[in-house]
Amino acid sequence: MTRDMNEDIEKVVFSEEELKKRIAELGKEITEDYKDAEETIYCVGILKGAVVFYTDLVRSINLPVHFDFMIASSYGNGTETSGTVKILKDLDYDVAGKHLIIIEDIIDSGTTMNYLMKYFRERKPKSVKLCALLSKPSRRTVDVNIDYCGYTVPDEFLVGYGLDYAEKYRNLPYIGVLKPEIYE
Repeated sequence: MTRDMNEDIEKVVFSEEELKKRIAELGKEITEDYKDAEETIYCVGILKGAVVFYTDLVRSINLPVHFDFMIASSYGNGTETSGTVKILKDLDYDVAGKHLIIIEDIIDSGTTMNYLMKYFRERKPKSVKLCALLSKPSRRTVDVNIDYCGYTVPDEFLVGYGLDYAEKYRNLPYIGVLKPEIYE
């Protein structure tokens, strides 16, 4: 029997309203930083987790941007990184000489994003910046510079607003802590 997924949430960390407000602020900041850019700006979403954040963020950037997406993972179905990054879908466009804004849901260990930032730089863009909704520095195993960060969060298992556990909970309109009995 299907049950209400809200029952699996221990507490709400960021409400739908808080997320909207913070994402609008990030969009303004990005708009200000790129308002004089002559080169094309590519917003690259890292799927699947970033899709909800991505769609809200790009709508709050008041500049013409191109969309592209990549699928990369170091997790599989578990809760711990495997340490090996796999690119399952690459970019569709040549980004040499362009501005790239990489949009990610959460920077946890940093393994995947550290790999991807090197990968993107090899393509000779004009610039590469990282925008992450959430940063979990207590879990970091490699350094990752986040240019635009929504929130710094403690080491709790977060779901909602694109974040999942076993492909579930992504469609929650808020970010919450998953009850430990669900994933342990």
